[in-house]
This record gives sequence, C-alpha cells and structure tokens, in this order.
Amino acid sequence: MMYRWKVRILKTRRGNYLWRRWRAWRGDSVGSYADLGGYVRRFAPGRSFADIGCMWGVNGEFAFLAESAGATAVKGVDVFGPTPEFEARRVGEHSRVEFVLGDCTRPDTIARIGVSDVVLCAGVLYHHPAPFDLLVALRQLCRETLILRTSTIPEIAGLKNAAVYYPLLEAESRELWNLSSLGLMHQAGISAPFAPADGYGNWFWGMTPSCLRSLVETAGFRVDEVIIEAFAQTLLCTPVESAFHHELPSPEESQRLAAEISGAGIARPA
Repeated sequence: MMYRWKVRILKTRRGNYLWRRWRAWRGDSVGSYADLGGYVRRFAPGRSFADIGCMWGVNGEFAFLAESAGATAVKGVDVFGPTPEFEARRVGEHSRVEFVLGDCTRPDTIARIGVSDVVLCAGVLYHHPAPFDLLVALRQLCRETLILRTSTIPEIAGLKNAAVYYPLLEAESRELWNLSSLGLMHQAGISAPFAPADGYGNWFWGMTPSCLRSLVETAGFRVDEVIIEAFAQTLLCTPVESAFHHELPSPEESQRLAAEISGAGIARPA
C-alpha cells in the first residue's frame, strides 16, 4: 500500500518536481528526455553512430543530429518507416543517414546494421517482450558507447531487481502505471488493454532501476553514468566482457557433458 501511494505522489506534477529537487540536493544526476541531444553531441563526433528505434515521434531526429555533430557514418534502425518527415529531411539536407528496416534482435538485421562506435537506444527497451535479448543485440552492435534511455518504475524498498509485466493486467492494476498526469497521453497496453496486433507498440515491462542495471551489466556493459528521473533512466555504458554466455556445444561435446551430468546425479526435477 505504501508503494502505491509513493507511485501516485510521483505521478503528480508537484510530487515529481519535489522528488527531482530532493534527488538533485542529494547529489544525484537528475535529467530529462531533453538531455538526449547533448549526449549525442558529446559522443558522436568522429565516430560511427547507430540509432536503434529512430522513428517513433522523432522521425530520425537523433540520427540527423549525430550526422550534423560530425559522426563519420550514421544508421537509423526501426521496425517501421521511414516516415515521410524522415525522407523529406534526408533529401532536403542531402543527408547520408542510412535507414535500416528491421528488428535488431534478429541475426540478419544485426548483420545489416554492423558494429557502430556509438549506439543510441531510447524509448525501446520497455516495448520489447524480451529486454535481455535486446540488450544482448545492442552489445553485438556497440563498439565504444551505449546511450540507453528507457522508462522505469520507482525502486521497491527491500525488493531489488523487481519488475512488472504489463500485458493482461486488469484495468485497476494498469491505472497505477498510467502516466497521463505527467503528459504521456498514450501507453499501449497500459492506458488501454494489451492488444497483440500492436506488437512492439505495447508497453511490456516496468523495470526498477536495479533490475535495469542488472540486465545491462549481465548483457555485457559497464554502467559509467546514470541520469535519473522518477519514471525513466538514462545510462551511459561501455561494452565489456559479458557476465553471461552460453554456447551450444558440438554433438561430441554435448554427449560428454551429458555423461558428466548423469554421472554427477545433479539432473533432478525441481
């Protein structure tokens, strides 16, 4: 019950404002969506750049920004588009931004995108039913820096790494996560029932900051900077050795492992 009241207070403009003031007073880096352009300008010059999820509501804005900031090559990737606004700007500015239509968790799409020095992924992670798979794909695409921004939910005291799965929640439960009071007017799967036909448009996951960070680090990134908001996080990350790796063994190796497991007597139903 206390947690529900916490969320409701943070959803009010005054409560959100006071929380931001308090966290800044504590010394935390408090940011907003408007800061994303500054991170692009900071990391893009002289480097190759890829924007994963570049279209929804922004029409490739950050890809064009990276190009104007001095990126050596720029790719924008999304599961829909390119929009008329994107095409008009690309032609009007004689831009070399390349658009790639595809799901970046698919091996064929990863191959078409290739590795970029800097990867931006904003407003995508919580729309994916398998966020770890998306982060693993981003790790394959990123050489130097990942700029990751995603919606989150407030931390739950005493329950680290918690998350909420939004699809099929009842209307009363969904209402807690409706952020229309803060100006977010449509959240597919939250402000309206989950609709399979909406695909990745649905909101799938409400991850706490601790859950998000653990996923990011398990996928093979070091978190260098965290910029917080009440219902979002921006992480600046560096690729490192993955904390998790599984490789399918050869048929011969598979038989050897099977014999070892059987011999150890550890393969028992839980």
